[in-house]
Amino acid sequence: MQDMTAEPVNPRIRVEVETSYIEEQSDPRDKRFVFSYTITIRNEGQVPARLLTRHWIITDANGNVKETRGDGVVGEQPYLKPGQGFRYSSGAVIETPVGTMQGSYQMVADDGQQFDAPIAPFRLAMPGVLH
Repeated sequence: MQDMTAEPVNPRIRVEVETSYIEEQSDPRDKRFVFSYTITIRNEGQVPARLLTRHWIITDANGNVKETRGDGVVGEQPYLKPGQGFRYSSGAVIETPVGTMQGSYQMVADDGQQFDAPIAPFRLAMPGVLH
């Protein structure tokens, strides 16, 4: 016997990240390593959705973890229709030349379904540190 319950349309949000090291703002002697990241969020699902909040976990090479949460991204709560994307840039400061960031965006679809769009771990690395 087949279950005829309608499954909610699972929203598909893709998150792509590009990072760069900001040498002019960094001071390795002072354990200050500044990175910028540009994120592209794309709705690859069937249902429009709004980004409500963000949650970041930033870890440096010493294992120090900083968590940040907040409303939206860069002061906005982008609304993404299927096929639409939103791109923004921001930055992070860590105490080591290498670190990682990961997290999630908390989203709400037009059908009322709330869900998390995961942000896979990505590396922050000063050029020349990794082989």
